[in-house]
Formats: sequence, structure tokens, C-alpha cells
Amino acid sequence: MDVKTAFLNGDLDEEIYMEQPEGFSAPGQEKKVCKLVKSLYGLKQAPKQCHEKFDNVMLSHGFKINECDKCVYVKDTEHGYVIVCLYVDDMLIVGSHDKMITSTKNMLNSRFDMKDMGLADVILGIKIKRTSDELILSQSHYVDKILVFGHSHNILTARTPVDVTLHLSKNKGESVSQVEYSRVIGSLMYLMSCTRPDIAYAVSKLSRYTSNPGAKHWQGIIRVLKYLRFTRDYGAALYEISCCT
Repeated sequence: MDVKTAFLNGDLDEEIYMEQPEGFSAPGQEKKVCKLVKSLYGLKQAPKQCHEKFDNVMLSHGFKINECDKCVYVKDTEHGYVIVCLYVDDMLIVGSHDKMITSTKNMLNSRFDMKDMGLADVILGIKIKRTSDELILSQSHYVDKILVFGHSHNILTARTPVDVTLHLSKNKGESVSQVEYSRVIGSLMYLMSCTRPDIAYAVSKLSRYTSNPGAKHWQGIIRVLKYLRFTRDYGAALYEISCCT
């Protein structure tokens, strides 16, 4: 689900005034200012106030905030459980059965102006594929963007992300495309964190030289990109596990 105009939902704790918007000033009252009755986009307080209101709504309806991630809300009852994951104004709702999910949607619709996006297939650039007994999370389209971004869409493939014969050390000369190197590393880190832990070692090693990369470090980057080209459709599988006593 998506919260429409999310930052307009925040309640202000202090008095805030703003100049009348250009072209919308009241005739004869051009020198007056507007007193805000709710938050607006552009206010420093808007994100905080919006999130605070969402917290209060969720807590008042029996949800608990996850201690490890403050944007995850959990409600566990004798009828089942429901989990709401919030990212700014986008949310993913997971439940033990449809009734729990539907009741949560109805509650959110009663408090906010919401848009129901239907069954989740993409969230934060992560594709969700369903089979009979598992969920598969993949970012194949994001891999394509990284390859184009790294000017490596025509490179060959590699079966491993690390070249064991390539020994990296601190670059003592001039850096080679430092900004571009940092951008590729950042993209690889997002991919690694979401669905591709298999490149974690390579990315961790290469990220040590972000401040002053040399030609050998770029060789390491290209090796990871070759591996991604070979494993473009790899993803993380989530299996349903039942416990017995």
C-alpha cells in the first residue's frame, strides 16, 4: 500500500508561519503570513511528524514496534499475526491469513488516504516471485542497471566474484575514476544487502579502496560485474518452515 501525500498527515507541535505562496496571496493582505495547521512538504519537521503520527496510529490499534527496526510493526493475536513494513510512504503487509491483512488495510484506510497496490510483486526495487512452497526475491533488473552504469554490459562472464590471483593493496598513485568507483560500490552494496550475499566478501574487500582506487581495484570491480552477468537471475529464496515437537 502507498500513503498518498504522506507528509501532509503530520500534526505540528509548535506554531509555524510561512509567507503566502507566490500567486496565491489574498488581495489587500499581501503583508500577512499564513499559520500552518498541519505539516507541509519542505518543512524540516514533516518527516518526523508524519512518522510519529503513523507510530501512534499503529500502537493504538494493538501493533508493537520491532526493537531492531523501528519501521516494522507487528500484531500477534489468537486469530493470527500481521506484519507491516514501512518505508517512507510505501508499506508491505504480511499476514498469517487474508482476514488479518484485510482488517489492517481497512484500519489504515480509515486513518490515512491510502492507495492499495494489490498483491506485492516489486518492493524497493526487489522483485517477488511466488511458487508453491517458496518466495524468491531477485533484482535481475537492478543487475542490468549496474552493468550499464559500470559500462560493462558487453563484458564476458565469470563463475566466481573474486580473482584469487589479484592481490589488492593501497593505491599510492593517482586515483582512477574515484567518483565512478564509489557509485558502483554503492550499487553493489545495495544489491548485496538485499538479495545477493554471495558477493559480500568481494564488495567488502573492494570498498576498502573507495577513497583512492587504482587500476587493480577496477579489475576487481570488473570481476564482480562479470560474475553478476553470469548469475544475473540469482536471488534469495524464502521457504515456509513448520516446526514439530
